[in-house]
Amino acid sequence: MIHTLPLQFGLPGGPELLIILFIAVLLFGANKLPDLARSSGQAMGEFKRGRQELEDEIKRGIDSDDPTAEEERHEEAEIDAA
Repeated sequence: MIHTLPLQFGLPGGPELLIILFIAVLLFGANKLPDLARSSGQAMGEFKRGRQELEDEIKRGIDSDDPTAEEERHEEAEIDAA
């Protein structure tokens, strides 16, 4: 017989988040939390930029295999230059 966990064990709610915040304050101190949040935000931004660059490179690679893509890029360059 296979036992499954009930669906009530999902994302933490209000009381759980307060407990997690309290533990974070105890571990890192109230002065370090803004720096920790800022560095986490910067890391997420770098990750998103890297992912976007990778997606753009993949699209350019796919487009370069398409013979009409070169014509479209040439037309877009002419429009941008005007």
